[in-house]
Amino acid sequence: METSTLIRKVYMDCPMCDKTHEVEERKRFATMILKGEEVTYEERFYFCANADADENEFETGSMTNANLLNARNAYRKKHGLLTSDEIVAIRENYGLSQVDLARLLGWGEATISRYESKAIQDEAYDIMLRLIKDNPLIALEFLKKNAAKFPAQKKAEIRAKMVEKLDSYGKEYLTRRAFEGEYADFEDPSDANGFMILDIDKIEAVISYIAESISDLFKVKLMKMLWYVDVFSYKRNGHAMTGMVYRHNTMGALPVGHYRLMNLENLNVREEESYNYNSMLHIYPTKGMDYSILSADEKKIIDKVIKKFKNYKAKDIVEYMHEEKAYIATKPGEIIPFSLAKEVRDF
Repeated sequence: METSTLIRKVYMDCPMCDKTHEVEERKRFATMILKGEEVTYEERFYFCANADADENEFETGSMTNANLLNARNAYRKKHGLLTSDEIVAIRENYGLSQVDLARLLGWGEATISRYESKAIQDEAYDIMLRLIKDNPLIALEFLKKNAAKFPAQKKAEIRAKMVEKLDSYGKEYLTRRAFEGEYADFEDPSDANGFMILDIDKIEAVISYIAESISDLFKVKLMKMLWYVDVFSYKRNGHAMTGMVYRHNTMGALPVGHYRLMNLENLNVREEESYNYNSMLHIYPTKGMDYSILSADEKKIIDKVIKKFKNYKAKDIVEYMHEEKAYIATKPGEIIPFSLAKEVRDF
């Protein structure tokens, strides 16, 4: 049996040995070819200790479907597409059924059902989903355009939910749009953003995750830690984690739009006075932050950076970064390309 991890033991009728006994439910990383590309995903299966070594594993139908969905989501992540869970979250955010969301976007009624279970959406469809993901105004525009597809009562219910979301988004929506505006020149995957488009939800989760472990987290130190998180993600997986672009600054790497970054509504940032009465931005964990957006591999990368710099003062991490080839090879104000990440010192 390949390297795997025991999840639990289940008492069931075993098809391998035709006996009723405890079998092991296990998980492991597996590979599959999807659309001509190899993807790595988490696979679950049952193991029978009574069966022959050559045939001691099996899956139920539901387990096979879940494994295939994991593989498709791995492909989606690799190509910057929304996962099936993220598509489910979009329609649930507006209180929509699968058919409702398909009608809202002017698609065939079975389209969303397929994307949530077995099909991988094309980039054009992914863009449309992203348009309404965090923007109730655009969702309302789609509802107006495709109003004829809904009964009057249903249309009124959907509209009320969207207006409710628009009211609740308020400041968060505006701060997100302002930060996204800083990245108008970096909308395509490139060496500048580590071949990852900007992901504000993930940025917020990464920052709060770091703050969970570091009580004295201030802006200068955070900015450098974010660069190392993205750099090690690029070095390990071939793409950055957040999609942010970093410039050479006297204090080290600094994300494009860092002022607006600190204004994001879902971050817990407080302006505090230091011992010399200078104003400093202190970053705290965000209550109720959903860290499920971070994969186990991404958390390992962040943990690695936290372990290294947890006890560093701002000047220490700045001095440490000044020794990186990526910093030395660029000039003040220049974008630090992720291709230089291969030269970053490991720790």
